[in-house]
Amino acid sequence: MSFQCISVDEAKKIVDENNLTIIDIRDYNSFSQGHIDNAIHVENLDIDSFINKKNKSEAILIYCYHGNSSKSAANFFVQHGFEKVLSMDEGYSGWIKD
Repeated sequence: MSFQCISVDEAKKIVDENNLTIIDIRDYNSFSQGHIDNAIHVENLDIDSFINKKNKSEAILIYCYHGNSSKSAANFFVQHGFEKVLSMDEGYSGWIKD
């Protein structure tokens, strides 16, 4: 099993249409200055808690600054049993371009 990379446009459609968890892996200051609506901030400090509490069959969308680190994070979540993991290309910088 692996994760899927999706474009910002695909992510916007999925966010509007589906029930999924949106995960922001940027640093806390960046998250506090702006993030996708309903996104949760997950850092290394609270990742174990998130993994243990989250239903692994529910879809998750991960984003970072530019879409690079989110790929590594997506792979991490797949390795921890998550079944539908999406990584957003271009990250938050792509999201706010429009």
